Amino acid sequence: MYKVNEISTGIERAAKLFFPQRNVRNKAARVYARKLHKLRRCSILIQYHTKEIITYRRIPVTALISDYVEGILLSEFLQKLPGKRLPPYQATHLLYALAKGIEEIHLLNEYHGDLHSDNIIVNKFGLSFEIKLLDLYNSTDAKLANMRDDICSLVQIYHECMGGRKHYRKLPPTVKKICCGLKRSLIMKKFRTVSQLREHLELLEWEYDW
Repeated sequence: MYKVNEISTGIERAAKLFFPQRNVRNKAARVYARKLHKLRRCSILIQYHTKEIITYRRIPVTALISDYVEGILLSEFLQKLPGKRLPPYQATHLLYALAKGIEEIHLLNEYHGDLHSDNIIVNKFGLSFEIKLLDLYNSTDAKLANMRDDICSLVQIYHECMGGRKHYRKLPPTVKKICCGLKRSLIMKKFRTVSQLREHLELLEWEYDW
């Protein structure tokens, strides 16, 4: 992914390059573009514009052009925080923003497939987070399995944002009931869909025992 400028307007854009060895007969770029177009009304995703062909060392390379979004990767954002982690209350607001965004994708019978802290851009934070997601993944696996992977990844990111395993023991019960010890079977039993996770967060009664 590269930041580029339109020559005629000077407008900043983002260009995702698909090199030939990973884009045989342009299939990967075509699938990615169609998926972004299908999800174009999902607020958590970056708006796709068009496909271009550039030449690099005499080799044609497909580039998908999208909006350029200001912000900082979640992984870098965490590194700048005291203790390199979010307090549980703020981390829960981040999880809620992610769950709402992923819910929009799942309701269109699609999935992200590659959720982690290097694929999340934080544009604004506080009691509400403004975030965008990078790098959708396309898999031949069943969509339901990929959607479940998204849910488990959201819980994993939540756990990571609060310092991970090192600080887990001291987290409040409210948080632990969401993390489920990061056991996939327990997470799936509690949150069969991302909508259930979002609803759980909306009805959460916070326990101030920490």
